[in-house]
Amino acid sequence: MPPENPEHIPFSHRYPVRVVELKHEDYPRANGYDAEWLLSGDMGPNPLWLLEDLARELDLRPGMRVLDLGSGKGATSVFLAKEYGAQVWAADLWIDPTDAAAYIAPQDGVVTLKAEAHALPFAKGFFDAIVCIDAYEYFGTADNYLAYITSFLKPGGQFGVATPAMTKEVRELGQIPEHIKNVVGWEALAWHTADWWRFQWEITDLVDVTAARLQENGWSDWLRWSRAVAEYRDERRDGSLDMLETDQGEYLTFAILAARKR
Repeated sequence: MPPENPEHIPFSHRYPVRVVELKHEDYPRANGYDAEWLLSGDMGPNPLWLLEDLARELDLRPGMRVLDLGSGKGATSVFLAKEYGAQVWAADLWIDPTDAAAYIAPQDGVVTLKAEAHALPFAKGFFDAIVCIDAYEYFGTADNYLAYITSFLKPGGQFGVATPAMTKEVRELGQIPEHIKNVVGWEALAWHTADWWRFQWEITDLVDVTAARLQENGWSDWLRWSRAVAEYRDERRDGSLDMLETDQGEYLTFAILAARKR
């Protein structure tokens, strides 16, 4: 008997809910992953869509050592190992590594561990690449953090980030827009423009910035995923969905950032 759902990778067990359609014309690699598996690991905007877009700015090759910083339950780590043949270290502070390993099983090439972003247990110059999907905003805005995180990269190593962004700086606006403040409060102060990130990285002379752009469809992708999560969970809409529908793409999107260590 042929396997059920042979085109889905990885295969997950069936959930007693209707699964929404998650195919996206802009992310053909992500389309190959089981929707239920991905939705069951939801911790924010669709991590595979973000990573697939970011990876276009990187040169990821088989056998590379890659740190997936703030990896959550590990969907992005699976993607890095399966799509690019990377050896992946999936580091997260809030998800137990045993739970993450169970979520990503049976994917080879991924090591799960618990780690705080300011106390990483790795040798200097160990990684060929470091990626951070929807987590860098929690620790990476500090002026000295780039020097710390790139110390774990080899010379010429690649650094890639996908992070929530604003189309205008809060300082420029003079306030956090009310519909955003009502949901995330002061955290929106870390949702910077791509130009802000470019300056923040270039001024250090630690890296050569190869990409710093706002996603054209970042808001609509975020909204599309939030609606899918609400439908999958079959529950009351959460605040993020209200925030995105009110915003209508005026302020909210994601920044895609990439650089090479000098």
